[in-house]
Amino acid sequence: MDDVDRAVAALRARGSLKWTRHPDALGAWVAEMDLGTAPAITRALHDAVDRGLLGYLPDWLADDVAAAWCGFARDRYGWDVPPERVRPLPDVLAGLSAAITHLSRPGSPVVLPTPAYMPFLEVPPALGREVLEVPMARDGDRYVYDLDALDAAFRAGGHLLVLCNPHNPIGRVLEPAEMLAVAAVVDRHGGRVFSDEVHAPLVFPGHRHVPYASLDQVTAAHALTATSASKAWDLAGLKYAQLVLSNDADAATWARVGYPVEHGASTLGAVANVAAYRDGVAWLDGTLAVLDRHRRLLADLLAEHLPHARYRPPEGTYLAWVEGLGVDDPGDLLLERAGVAVVDGARCGAAGRGAIRMDLATPEPVLTAIVERMAAALRGQSDGSPGATR
Repeated sequence: MDDVDRAVAALRARGSLKWTRHPDALGAWVAEMDLGTAPAITRALHDAVDRGLLGYLPDWLADDVAAAWCGFARDRYGWDVPPERVRPLPDVLAGLSAAITHLSRPGSPVVLPTPAYMPFLEVPPALGREVLEVPMARDGDRYVYDLDALDAAFRAGGHLLVLCNPHNPIGRVLEPAEMLAVAAVVDRHGGRVFSDEVHAPLVFPGHRHVPYASLDQVTAAHALTATSASKAWDLAGLKYAQLVLSNDADAATWARVGYPVEHGASTLGAVANVAAYRDGVAWLDGTLAVLDRHRRLLADLLAEHLPHARYRPPEGTYLAWVEGLGVDDPGDLLLERAGVAVVDGARCGAAGRGAIRMDLATPEPVLTAIVERMAAALRGQSDGSPGATR
């Protein structure tokens, strides 16, 4: 058994979704990390279970999470938020659903820059809302917001803009000037912004996360922010996130409508979030160093094995966006012929067709094997041969 087989066997033994949905493939599709758990979090969870802290979320614990996140946001982003403005959510999608239902104009379309996180295309229609896809523009080799297209979407009736920063799947960390330009478009149309900042702690050297609502009074007045420790500390299954209310009107609305949403937040998730924000920062910084190596390793691997592919190392997140693979639907092909599970870019909107989203947060031998298998399958596709599988 070689290094890849040993690593994969250990990962499958954990039983995670990432490694059991496609039991014969290498998992690079769902945003879960394969890099362990912060010891402070596992200790806190064991202690909570031993104490029997398994009932409904108590008020004191929700308050602890709010205080812990506020301390982390102050230290990490320079954003000083009153703890009472931080409310519990089960996850970011619950926050988006609430924003659409309670804080956007009834019946109005949702404005979504694409490529986008897949459920952002699925949640609005489930709530009876149209999605107005706004393909992002190019500035050299990086994606940027198309301000004219955003303006057109608001003129077409859109009211709530979904802003994802750091961006899933393209890995951009938005700069303040970019966000202020977006804010001017939103403000001109009396729009709202749902700011998904769940990947905010995962930003690489040379970049800095600036919360959208922290920019000025205009952004604070029209933004609703959702975040969590779930991605940076790999806690998605514990179902706990934070909703940050940056204006009085939203706080008053939430006081009336928030209980059914908050009720889904998990007690053990709250315990884990407190431990992450208060005692897991050193672990996070070490993990970021590993991910930094991985994003650079992927560039080298693609240059060697798939030189025609287009890839810009992400500025944040542990997700890679790879284009120029030479096939229209690479996701199915790579699963069937390479034994590699990735997200087909078309699931991220029409702008993503022909690309893939893949997860970098896996052991280096596994990441290397993923690219080698992809290259073998795509070479087989281009020359018409059956291609290598495993």
